[in-house]
Amino acid sequence: MSRWPVLVAAAALVALPFVYASPYPLHIAVLILIWSFAYTSWSVMGRFGLTSLGHGGFMGIGAYVTALAWNRAGLSPWLGIPLALVAAGLLALVVAYPCFRFRIIGHYFALVTLALSGIVLQVITATRDYTGGSLGYTPERHQGGSSLYALQFSGKTTWYLIALAVWAAGLAVWYRVDRSMLRYALEAIAEDEDAAAATGIHVTAEKLKITVLSAVMTALAGSLYCQYQMFISPDTVSGIAVSLQMVFAVVVGGIYVSLGPTVGAIITIMLAEVLRISAGTRAVGWDNLVYGVLLVLFIVFLPRGILGSVLALRRPTLTR
Repeated sequence: MSRWPVLVAAAALVALPFVYASPYPLHIAVLILIWSFAYTSWSVMGRFGLTSLGHGGFMGIGAYVTALAWNRAGLSPWLGIPLALVAAGLLALVVAYPCFRFRIIGHYFALVTLALSGIVLQVITATRDYTGGSLGYTPERHQGGSSLYALQFSGKTTWYLIALAVWAAGLAVWYRVDRSMLRYALEAIAEDEDAAAATGIHVTAEKLKITVLSAVMTALAGSLYCQYQMFISPDTVSGIAVSLQMVFAVVVGGIYVSLGPTVGAIITIMLAEVLRISAGTRAVGWDNLVYGVLLVLFIVFLPRGILGSVLALRRPTLTR
């Protein structure tokens, strides 16, 4: 397969902010890229039957740990973000290990992770003296304005390029997993854990690897969202609603296709913006209602998602 289309598309994406520098479209593009990375992070794990509803918790940890480290301890995001990733990875280990060790799978695993998402949201809300609670939290602005040390930039172009690089890195991780032995091990586990174990696969270890990787990537998305928006609240970066939004976007875009989460991000961000512009405050919460209805419809009538279905039409033999 020729690489020229990929190279041309990459060059066009890099050149976009220099050719068309209107702030609002660039803002939407940055949001799409950050959320695309978050959705890709979920699909890295979810495509192997590990349905997590707790990724809103990991994203919240990424955002709040980074902001608190900066405001409370004066730690640069270059140190705060790795700290947030470690925290998310450790939490994933603490929650996932007993689940995998005692074979809590399927709907029960989804319920455990759902509880995790709710607990993180409640902790953030309850510790309002530190996190601002339901009123939200704002990282302190660097006195010099744009600052590489504080990872704060006033221009949209810089953030667009950062988000584009992270989005591309997410796709690279997806491809790396897709072409690794880990994929075959996880597919075998998804089909039959006992048979996979009998062939020498360490079931718990393999599932932990992909879970921690997915959690760490999601926390990075939360950290970047915090640094870009310079304001976070429990409802926007954590909780059950964010977790369900991730599931919806990936299922709609195509869970078994690398660019499926990106298609899902375009749909979710554009839907939220259309509702916000057309209905204003009257549309608060409508996007979640629409997500729920569409999720059911897609699961029933278009289980491969939009991009997956298009590719299936072109390649009838397309497999997982």
